[in-house]
Amino acid sequence: MASFIVNGQEVSPSKNQKLLRFLRDELHITSAKDGCSEGACGACTVIIDGQTCKSCVPDTDSLAGKNVITVEGLSDWEQKVYTYAYGKAGAVQCGFCIPGMVMCTKALLDVNPEPTDDEIRYALRNNYCRCTGYVKIMDAVRLAAKILKEGVLPDDGDPSWTLGSRVSRIDVEEKVLGTGKYPDDYYPEGMLYGAALRSKYPRARVLSIDTSAAEALPGVEAVVTADDIPGENKIGHLKHDQYSLIPVGGLTHYLGDAIALVAATDMATVEKAKKLIKVEYEVLPHVHTVEEAAAPDAPLVYDEEETNVCAYKHISRGNAEEAIKNSKYVISHHFETPWTEHAFLEPECAVSFYDEDGDIFVYSTDQSAHQTLHEVTLMLGTDKVKVQNALVGGGFGGKEDMTVQHLSALLTYVTKKPIKMKLSRAESLLVHPKRHPFYMDMTMGCDENGVIQGVKAIVKSDTGAFASLGGPVLERACTHAAGPYHYENFEIEGTAYYTNNPPAGAFRGFGVTQTCFATETLLNMMADKVGITPWEIHYRNAIRPGEVLPNGQIVDNSTGLVETLEAVKEEYDAALAAGKAVGLGCAMKNAGVGVGIPDTGRVKLIVEEDEKLHIFTGASCIGQGLGTVLVQMIVTNTDLSHDDIVYERSNTWISPDSGTTSGSRQTLVTGEACRRACEKFMEAKNSGKSMKDMIGETFYGEYLAKTHPLGADVPNPISHVAYGYATQVCILDPKTGKIEKMIAAHDVGKAVNPLSCEGQIEGGVVMSMGFALREQYPIDENCKPIDKYGSLGLFRSHEVPEIEAIVIDKPGLDVACGAIGIGEITSIPTAPAIADAYCRFDGERRYSLPLSNTPYERKK
Repeated sequence: MASFIVNGQEVSPSKNQKLLRFLRDELHITSAKDGCSEGACGACTVIIDGQTCKSCVPDTDSLAGKNVITVEGLSDWEQKVYTYAYGKAGAVQCGFCIPGMVMCTKALLDVNPEPTDDEIRYALRNNYCRCTGYVKIMDAVRLAAKILKEGVLPDDGDPSWTLGSRVSRIDVEEKVLGTGKYPDDYYPEGMLYGAALRSKYPRARVLSIDTSAAEALPGVEAVVTADDIPGENKIGHLKHDQYSLIPVGGLTHYLGDAIALVAATDMATVEKAKKLIKVEYEVLPHVHTVEEAAAPDAPLVYDEEETNVCAYKHISRGNAEEAIKNSKYVISHHFETPWTEHAFLEPECAVSFYDEDGDIFVYSTDQSAHQTLHEVTLMLGTDKVKVQNALVGGGFGGKEDMTVQHLSALLTYVTKKPIKMKLSRAESLLVHPKRHPFYMDMTMGCDENGVIQGVKAIVKSDTGAFASLGGPVLERACTHAAGPYHYENFEIEGTAYYTNNPPAGAFRGFGVTQTCFATETLLNMMADKVGITPWEIHYRNAIRPGEVLPNGQIVDNSTGLVETLEAVKEEYDAALAAGKAVGLGCAMKNAGVGVGIPDTGRVKLIVEEDEKLHIFTGASCIGQGLGTVLVQMIVTNTDLSHDDIVYERSNTWISPDSGTTSGSRQTLVTGEACRRACEKFMEAKNSGKSMKDMIGETFYGEYLAKTHPLGADVPNPISHVAYGYATQVCILDPKTGKIEKMIAAHDVGKAVNPLSCEGQIEGGVVMSMGFALREQYPIDENCKPIDKYGSLGLFRSHEVPEIEAIVIDKPGLDVACGAIGIGEITSIPTAPAIADAYCRFDGERRYSLPLSNTPYERKK
């Protein structure tokens, strides 16, 4: 075997293997992250003899005499510089890509201490980031270059950490240096590896399962089938319609259905064992499209159901048909949006083991530890379970559903040993729910001034193999299809269909991303009919404080759509005057679950032995920076400094359930719960108690975001406790036809941390640039995904245009100090703005995404 140097130490692997596997599994150097094992994502980047290299590519036998450096091998000075620069620039969100980015930064600055912007983009080009949009990562490289040249770290003093401060996130250091742990970074003693044998067919009856040959393979500890499940076999986020393991006699619903589990001493043995399991199927006709699903003689995806309809929504206010009939201008069209993959950098992983209390303990990467606990306890038939969030490497809605957590726990239950179960990137692409494809027919009527009179629509979505959040996504798509405008004649019918495709569920924007594309395109088309600019037609129709939305809700003083329009007007007008093609889109998005569904935030503040205030909440931080938000909330509402506060990762035995991290809800709902806990803490402190006196005391805060159910019989229902608003502008380069600049103005209520708000905006814009221009998730006629991670069409650093993020700080809510979540809305108006810009560029109106005939179109 070859010998080489890793971080200054000579090493000799026991066998030839990929460098990444040697670093992680033998040396336990976990800063090199396993994002794809396909040489696509760059999360595992290291430096070999001065050159960056994706460590999942070279074999260790090829490295004889070479020098390998990971983040752990940086000098103390370099570690301080990169931690400061990446934190100060706001370059860290979920953090999974960051050690790889840091290695690219070092390799560049070692040979080019004063790089140009283009040289920085080029140096980062092989590394994906799905959170930040690359803007602040490039800022971090510039800042690091400046510090290394000057040789001194800036002394910024201690920032205030009150709401509105631009502070570095609390988790920057552990994410930059790779010391923070995601589930895959845990290696408990005696750990086994687990994986699932998945269905060979999208729809088939399982007739028999023979595991004998697999069980006899040396190194195999267990082969588990549905017969080994002690509790319930059905799981599901809202509707329990998904088998954990398909039983004999059961029906498969898609290619990701698990038939059996294998636990073994290493992954090579696991894969061998999976091939030895013999499954007999009765292959049945499958359903691939919504048209097939809706056909009268369609095979039933669920044989216990009467139809393939997963959800149906009908929303009506006023008389849309009459309003449209009496309108001066009427436009109708059909629109389509594609399946989209979340493409978070961290594949799903869980590590489970028995703890000292005899409980099954699960380290999980998900959007709600309490939801995971609920699913696992039902399946195991016991409440002797604990779940803790490790670091979460991005979610965007794709980690709301169970993937591996419950299966890992089941293997631990059977073997009594620690288990690591991680999806390969190919499995991740298949298994977790995607963004729903939508098929929309929409009609809009306006008066002679371009003021909307009525909107009517019929929309259909493919929710795939199980319900997931297909119903709520459809509902949100329908309610928000009306747009952030002041008219009251609106009617929409929506239907979500089951098919045998991979499932669809929550994805940043939650259905609004799809219907907004249709609504905004029609409004931009209407501007041409009326003879005014798109900016003007949006301004005339924009909802203003005290006015009534199409859903009947009277909006409050935090409503800032007009301010977002005014913020972009100067640059919009200047681009028009310069003869450039300019597109514009607006959007609104709820913060909080809304529509009458219980939506409670909960926080415990506990004074621990270190005389610090520790934050415990079941709300998951998935890269949006919730921990930093809560620290700033406490500093603002108490007399503590940020050094007196400790944010604890979500768990299920101390942290109270604060709902899923979805619906842009945690900043507002959990933030308000935290503020209320602060009031109780200050009551105790103002009574004369010191921190030492309060050791062991708990201060509990809870906030219920009350709303009315959809269709409530009240004149002006409260659909959601808050909305965020946005205007985005796309300016094209007149020579190349590529995007020259994106401008994104967002009303966020009170901006808790403007630096983080900007990062959320930039990342959301780039994510939906992909949605608009080239990302898709093609599925063949056998319901199998076609693309690999590297061919999904994600944007890379050297392809991203200038992005101007404008944070509109407009408090007005009486909860959470006025803060409104921003995570989802950042991706909603991007696509219609880009689509309109291309129509202005070449005269071709496009009604389907990704857009055709642009410089970004993927070659087939």
